[in-house]
Amino acid sequence: MLASALLLSALAPLQAQPAAASKAAARPAAAAATKAARTVLFMGDSLSAGYGLAASEGWVSLTAERIAKTKPGWRVVNASISGETTAGGASRIAGELQRNRPAVVVIELGANDGLRGLQLAQSRANLERMIQAAQAAKAQVLLVGMRIPPNLGKEYTQGFERNYRELSQKYATQLLPFLLEPVAMDRAAFQADNLHPIASAQPKLRDHVWTKLGPMLK
Repeated sequence: MLASALLLSALAPLQAQPAAASKAAARPAAAAATKAARTVLFMGDSLSAGYGLAASEGWVSLTAERIAKTKPGWRVVNASISGETTAGGASRIAGELQRNRPAVVVIELGANDGLRGLQLAQSRANLERMIQAAQAAKAQVLLVGMRIPPNLGKEYTQGFERNYRELSQKYATQLLPFLLEPVAMDRAAFQADNLHPIASAQPKLRDHVWTKLGPMLK
C-alpha cells in the first residue's frame, strides 16, 4: 500500500504587469520556487507507508503536516511500500532520486529482511547502496534503524542492529537507532498483527523521528 505523496507548496499565478514590474516580481517568485523545490524523500516499508491506517494518519503524513507548518519551502514525498525490503529499496532509489531530486532522504528499511532471516551482509550491502546513491545525489541521509525479535539468535539480532550503527558511522549519516522505541513495550499501541502501530501511536513516532529530522531541514 503506497501512502500518498504529499506536495505541500504551490505558487499563485502572477497577474499581467508592466515589464519592469514583472521582472521585479519574478525575482522573489523564482526564489520561492527554488526554496519549494527542497524535498524530503521517505524510502520505507509498511511502517512508513501507514499500513492499516487512513492516508492522513501515518507518522510520515503527520510529519508532512508539521513540515508544512514549521518548515516553509519544504515538501514531502513518501515513496514507502508495504512489504518493501532493502533489496527493493536499493533497486528503486535511483529512479526516486531522479524524479524528486531530494535534499534529504530518510531510509527506513530492513524489518522485512530481518523477519525473513536474510543474511546480514546482504541487508547491509543494500542499505549501503542506498546511502551511496543518495549522497552521490547531494542529499543528506537519515538512517532509521529497526530491531527484531530474538528468535533468530543473539548473534543475528545484535548484527542486525549493528548494521545501522556502522553504516551511519561509515557514511556520516544521521541515525535514529530504533523507529518503534516510543511504543515498542506497549502491546496496546499495535494493531492485531502486533507489528504495525495503531493510529494513536503515530504522533509518538513522528515526534521521535523529528528529533533527528527536524534539525536537518534548514
